[in-house]
Formats: sequence, C-alpha cells, structure tokens
Amino acid sequence: MIVGAYYSHLNGYEYLAYNKPEILEEIQAVIALVDASKCRNKVSREKTKMGRLLYSPEDMNKFFKQLLKDRGWQEKRTAYYCVDDASLTHQIALLPPDQQKAAIEAAGRNPILSYTQTDFLKDRTAVEVQFGKYSFVAFDLFVKHMGFYVSRQIDVGIEILPMKSLLNEMSSGPSYYERELQHVIRQGRGNPPVPLVMFGVEP
Repeated sequence: MIVGAYYSHLNGYEYLAYNKPEILEEIQAVIALVDASKCRNKVSREKTKMGRLLYSPEDMNKFFKQLLKDRGWQEKRTAYYCVDDASLTHQIALLPPDQQKAAIEAAGRNPILSYTQTDFLKDRTAVEVQFGKYSFVAFDLFVKHMGFYVSRQIDVGIEILPMKSLLNEMSSGPSYYERELQHVIRQGRGNPPVPLVMFGVEP
C-alpha cells in the first residue's frame, strides 16, 4: 500500500520527524509492506456492488497487526474510574486510577472501573488502524488517543485510514481519510488537544 495523503494535527508529524524519525519511518515501511492485492478476496453481497471482488477490511487489519507486532508494537490498556457525579468527575479526571478510586469512595460514591485500549503502542506513540465502522474513528481520535495522552503514556497518536479511492472498492460502513480530515479540521486547531498524524492509505 502507499500513503495517499497525511495530515499533521498539532505538529504530530513534525514531532515524530524531529524526535522519533525511526518511528515515522517504521510506520511508513509497514504501510508499504501491506500487500493489498492479497486482501481483495471478498465477494460483495451489497445491492450496489453485487458480485464484485472487494478488499477485505479484516484481512488488511491482519496484515497491519502482524507487521506491527513483528516490530514490537503491543496492545495497551489504561484503567480509570467512573462515577455519576459530574463535579466529582471534573476533580478526578486527571488523577492516577488509585487516587480516582480513593476520591470517589471518600465522597461516599461507588467507583466504576473502566479502561481505554489502544491496539499498538511503542516508544510513547500509539497507532490505530481503522478499517471498521465510521463511528470508531471519532472514538479513536477523541477518546483513545486523548486518554493515553492525558495520562502521559504517549506523546503522539497515529491513525491509519483508507482513502476514498480504497473505500470505493470495500464494503459500505467504514469511514475514509478525506471525511475524517474534514471532521478534525472543522473542530478548530486545538481540538482534539493531542498531537496526531492521520495517514490515508490506498493500494
């Protein structure tokens, strides 16, 4: 695959290029190693694409997962506690999990354990490969990357998305780079408040 376009949010690309060029080079190398032709094996049952041979999101994800795992990228979870009190949540949101729990219990409330998970993390950089439903991309950008950044586990997040040209040869449902680029830019320069790099990929 190739990078059709990329977007640097809050200088995420520049940060990697200057501070961690090996990470940037590795991601670009992984993208180049994904053989999209081997993933074009899904016979469409959709009305508008009936019988066409499409790219399989699952197979493309498997390619990326294996290539990244081979290079030391690992899944990571970060825990946090929730409570139904907005004021209390404001007070504890940036605290470590043990302090969150203690503060909730001290207020006489019930702490609810939850977590945020990122698929790939290495050298304080998180990567999400998103060929799934369009709603998952917003969750990646505004919840996953944000959560790991606020908890000081990453310095930058990377989101890998299909370009519209690739999506045209996939089943309906996933989002695409151009759409998500518009969503991020219309939020304004500082939102989400985490450095990001969005890569749009195509065969």
